[in-house]
Amino acid sequence: MLSLIPISDVNPTRRTPYVTIGLIAANVIMFFMTPGLGQTQESQLYFIEHAPAPCELAERCPSILDTIPHPDSTPEVLFAILVAMFLHAGWFHIIGNLLFLWVFGNNVEDHLGHFKYLLFYLGGGAAAAGAHIFTHLDSMAPIVGASGAVAAVMGAYLVLHPQAKVNVLVPIIFIFTIIQMPAVIVLGVWFLYQFLIGTQELTGQGGVAWMAHVGGFAFGVIGIFLLGGRPHPPAYHNPYPSWR
Repeated sequence: MLSLIPISDVNPTRRTPYVTIGLIAANVIMFFMTPGLGQTQESQLYFIEHAPAPCELAERCPSILDTIPHPDSTPEVLFAILVAMFLHAGWFHIIGNLLFLWVFGNNVEDHLGHFKYLLFYLGGGAAAAGAHIFTHLDSMAPIVGASGAVAAVMGAYLVLHPQAKVNVLVPIIFIFTIIQMPAVIVLGVWFLYQFLIGTQELTGQGGVAWMAHVGGFAFGVIGIFLLGGRPHPPAYHNPYPSWR
């Protein structure tokens, strides 16, 4: 994340983010149901069986995959894309994704409403998977993780709250400190990093689906505009009670 780790924002909401909480809970449950918590050879077989690989849609997968059950028809791959949004390859993978979802998801849910936000999140995950698949058609690595859907939420947040203050954990030499930065800088730097690395690794197998992040973020920016989202003025939080 280019050494910028958002841990909270100063952007109050009007309603409880039930869907964001539910998505976090679903991801955690699925993580603990994954053999080896996503970090063993058994985990890799589990991912191959339940998550889509780009080569499956292009019918370019090596014959070795024929010996392992995996989604190979279009309906199975589409369902696998949905399932894969809730699978993670290890502790750092899931903690990073869910931290970003918690920081930015509640305000996007507050704007869209619970049901529309859920559809937006799932649509962002599907768009992100599509971006990765069509830029890595020869890859046999299964696509797993919520990062594409979370990137869509981040793109929407950038449009809605560009000037919102985000508390960011930043390493200075060997010491971590917290500084406050506008969301446009935090999310802009994040997206630029994903885009630059992603365009350099278009032909590689890689362990990170960079173009999924780019595709999800682009979906979030465009999608929230199409849904009528416009920049909101920074919310003012009064720390002092009103007396009447």
